Amino acid sequence: MNRTDASAGEMPPAPEAFFGLPRHRASVRSARTLLRDFLSGMPGGNALGDAGVLVLSELVTNAVVHARVPKGRRIGVRFELLCDRLRLEVHDASSEKPVIRRSTGPDCSSGRGLCLVEALSVEWGCCPRPGGVGKIVWALVGPEGGGR
Repeated sequence: MNRTDASAGEMPPAPEAFFGLPRHRASVRSARTLLRDFLSGMPGGNALGDAGVLVLSELVTNAVVHARVPKGRRIGVRFELLCDRLRLEVHDASSEKPVIRRSTGPDCSSGRGLCLVEALSVEWGCCPRPGGVGKIVWALVGPEGGGR
């Protein structure tokens, strides 16, 4: 058996997790809990937790509220720890890309989520899901915060 490990000069795979959630407002809380659990005990996880949870909340909320998909479709959340950065992904079955609303008045109760994602992320974007329907909205969160 041919085996590679960290002692042979190979880097171990990055810690990652993927979860399917119902497209429901309660999934925002579930996603936050899953991320906190994922980061607990990870080296450097605490430094990424607060911003990561906030960014993930906004991305999942967008998928739940704005994705125009048939009933019963689920959303996916994926976390990956890359050295000192956290990659967050939210997968949904809508191909409609998220749009930042730059002009929201003080009385508006929504429309600021992606501005928050942009401010707290090192980088973020959207891409089609490989081999499937829909998109992935992703963000990289670092201990230094945003900076786009």
